[in-house]
Formats: sequence, C-alpha cells, structure tokens
Amino acid sequence: MRTWFQCSVKYAKENEQGMLKTVSEKYLVDAVSFTEAEARLYEVLGSVIRGDFQVTTVAKSNIVDVFYYEDTDVWYQCKIVYFVVDSNSGKEIKVTQFMLVTADNVRDAYDRIFESLSNMLVTFRVPEIKETAIMEIFPYEKEDEELLPAPGDNLIPVGKHKVWQDDENGEEDEDA
Repeated sequence: MRTWFQCSVKYAKENEQGMLKTVSEKYLVDAVSFTEAEARLYEVLGSVIRGDFQVTTVAKSNIVDVFYYEDTDVWYQCKIVYFVVDSNSGKEIKVTQFMLVTADNVRDAYDRIFESLSNMLVTFRVPEIKETAIMEIFPYEKEDEELLPAPGDNLIPVGKHKVWQDDENGEEDEDA
C-alpha cells in the first residue's frame, strides 16, 4: 500500500511581466517517510525550478489511490464511501476513502472515478468531489532505486564469509 505525502514548495517564479513573485505550490509524493518525500522533491524539482526553492511542509495525506489520465493536469479529490461487514461483530462499518483523479471538470472526475473503480465488489457512493491545488504527483517508480547509495566495496557475501566454530576440544576451528 502506498503512503502519500502532501508537500508545499516555496520559490520565486517569474510572471508575464518579468517580475519575480514568491509562490507556494503543492505536490503529492509517494514515499516511505517524511524524509524520503522531502529528498525526492529536492531531487526532482532541483532540475525544474530555476534558483532556490524550499520545501516548507511535508504532511501525510489521506489519499489512498491516484488515477491519472494524460489529457489534463487538473487533479480532483473524490470522497468514496462504502460499507463492509465486520467479521467479528457482524455489523456494517462505513468506510470513507479519498482518491485523486485527473479531469477537466467535476462531471468528468465523477465519470472517471466510477470508471476507475468499476471492478470494486462493493457498492460505493461519491458524495464529494473538489478541485485540488496539487500541481503534480510523483509516484514511486522502480528507477527511483538508483537514488540509493551503492553498497561498499568492503562487504563480503555471507556465503563466502569465514565462520569460526568451537570443535570438540574447545578450540576454535576455521570452516571455509
């Protein structure tokens, strides 16, 4: 399961008149920790934003899934509600989840969330859809593993490591 972090980035952006204006933009990052989310933003946005920028907030998001359609950049947050039966008590439990979808308008977001969730086995409702200020989403991708440091040259595979054991006489014996 993904953990999404909503982050705010502040930087100076040039407007149409050529003046610099300080702006704050929101991004959504798939990461395992607050630190990783911030580091990934600095890594990705460092080549896009000219000049200095600062990640001002990193907060865990309540988003559980993201559905991206390439024809638009506007993100809508959809509140999804459904009921499940608790296996212990037998009572119905209301489950509320938030998901994001790209769309041109609220109606399009409604249609796309239903299309994206068409394989759900339970009946669900979408009581709320609202446009977000999220500029871009950075999901975890396999290529991101290249950002991890390479293991050191001083490491030896476990299978090739010499193991010392006591023999029957209490003396140490070397096994290969």
